[in-house]
Amino acid sequence: MSLLINRLFTHSFYTHMNAFLIACFFIISIAPAIADDDDKPQLKAQGVAGQSIVLGDKAQKLSGLQTVTLEAVTTHLEFTAYGKAVNIQPLIELRNRYLVSLTEHSSAKAKFNQAEQATKRQQDLYRDGAGSKRSLQDQQSQWKTNKAQVDAAQIQSKAIVNEALLKWGKTLTEWALSIDSDKLAAFLSGQQTLLQITLPANKQLTNDIQTIYVEASGNRSAADKANLISVAPQTENTVQGESYFFQTGGRDCSRQSCDIHTIPGDNHIRTGMRVAAWIPEQGKIQPGVIIPKSALIWHMNQAYVYIKTDADKFSRRNIDNFSATTGGYFINSGLSPGEQLVVTGGQMLLSEEFRGQIPNEDDDD
Repeated sequence: MSLLINRLFTHSFYTHMNAFLIACFFIISIAPAIADDDDKPQLKAQGVAGQSIVLGDKAQKLSGLQTVTLEAVTTHLEFTAYGKAVNIQPLIELRNRYLVSLTEHSSAKAKFNQAEQATKRQQDLYRDGAGSKRSLQDQQSQWKTNKAQVDAAQIQSKAIVNEALLKWGKTLTEWALSIDSDKLAAFLSGQQTLLQITLPANKQLTNDIQTIYVEASGNRSAADKANLISVAPQTENTVQGESYFFQTGGRDCSRQSCDIHTIPGDNHIRTGMRVAAWIPEQGKIQPGVIIPKSALIWHMNQAYVYIKTDADKFSRRNIDNFSATTGGYFINSGLSPGEQLVVTGGQMLLSEEFRGQIPNEDDDD
């Protein structure tokens, strides 16, 4: 009996000893790997604390995460209108016709002045008995002819002015028909484009609005400024709203990104293009913030941003309402001035947040 107990004790001792040696060997073998992992920079989140992602300072720098402080802004609510880039060739033709009519009027006027002086001399000669009545009558007939030519040239010039006014309005007519005007030079060189924008039937352009934003592809964040010229005397046949002339110039590459083929100041709206226009609503101003486009991230058709709430904590916010504007998106709710907005690295934070929510397969709990 004692021999059996002795054997069982010996067997149990060696079994536990082997298990202990195996465990020691395992710990020794994985220790270098653990040490190597500690030496390597970790780009993943160190944990998820409630709704916040915890990410250390070193990991933030290595991942290129960047933030900006949100600033308060106010902006007008906008409505969308549409228009086209107008061909100014008919206006140039009117200008040419007008200049020709001025030349003809000037020539007729000179001939009329000569005929008037000649008529006075014939009258004096006839009164003194040195000239015949027939000669006086011939000169008076020439005077009438020259007077008719002056009147005809004047009427022609007036007709051209009226035609221009009916189609182009007062301001463009003055630009085109002024002899020394250089207002059309930028249109002729292609640096500017003439736009005709027609508003929806229930909208108006208030007196204080001189600038709108336009873009040919309908992308609000890429829109450029267009400056008001005047009311357009004619409107589109398909739209019953008021119509206005605007002029737009080249793209401002200091304000927005341009590709390598874009020359600063180069006009990217060509004659004949249809354009979308964004026009401020009358008296409707909203406070909010503007965020860069890079700050907005998407998941399952929902827009989000990340806010840095502490030195190593980041919180995700839903963004339900936003509107494209120059330089990014305008948001009037959900974000506050002074908060630290993540502008680079938001997608990485989203990935780490969802990865932290996946349960560990080795966790028996």
